[in-house]
Amino acid sequence: MKQTVYLREDLQAAWQQQDCFDVLIKQQGDVFRDKEGRRTLRFTLNNHSYFLKYHAGVGWGEIVKNLLQWRLPIISAKNEWQAIERLHQLGIATMQLAAYGERGNNPAKRHSFVVTDDLANTMSLEDLGKQWQQIKPTFKTKKTLIEKLADISRTMHQAGINHRDYYLCHFLLTDTFADSNEINQDTVLHLIDLHRAQQRNKVPQRWLIKDLGSLYFSAHDVPLTLRDRLRFMKRYSNKSLRDTIEQDATFWHEVEQRAQVLLEKWQRHTPK
Repeated sequence: MKQTVYLREDLQAAWQQQDCFDVLIKQQGDVFRDKEGRRTLRFTLNNHSYFLKYHAGVGWGEIVKNLLQWRLPIISAKNEWQAIERLHQLGIATMQLAAYGERGNNPAKRHSFVVTDDLANTMSLEDLGKQWQQIKPTFKTKKTLIEKLADISRTMHQAGINHRDYYLCHFLLTDTFADSNEINQDTVLHLIDLHRAQQRNKVPQRWLIKDLGSLYFSAHDVPLTLRDRLRFMKRYSNKSLRDTIEQDATFWHEVEQRAQVLLEKWQRHTPK
């Protein structure tokens, strides 16, 4: 049976002579998800907190259903650990790998896992947006954050990666930020939830639009001005503002349309 396993030194020492698949499929902790063959939880071992995603096989029914809907089924945690490794290579802050593994040839019954260090005591950019409704950020803070998001987006996309769940809630700040409400050049944004990320030589434009439209939609509660939006566009495009507007007008219009579709869908399903 085909098998791939990586264990960092701390987990190698903790699970000596044990089958890590057997250990993790029975692992107890704070469960965040447990359906469709995937279990996500936080657990503590030797006073250290970890985050586990365990895939126990989605079954042929789920695979066929996704394919009929023109969606690529997520059948393994391999997608996530490869995306994490690639982001580290690009200098984009994300989760720290502690372990990963995959076992089995049958895609419907394949078992896999990824274990990362728990990014504890963090604040998402979604929560930051809510905080900004009460505590207005400085111009410098907002400008710095917009530029950081544009830089991360451009770097990721130019490297052939699209996230597919590219929302503000998947960017985490350390908790030290929450008290100051200030962002500077040293502030680190951790990009998480990479299980659906795709990697290619070049990201097709429709996936660029989906990522950026999702990001823009998720900022609908943030007080963004036209100048803020133009600053992001210019920084992401890495062109002068004039060239960005003249050369990429159709692209950014489609990004805005994508965001509007998501917003209308969200409003229909949000209780009044």
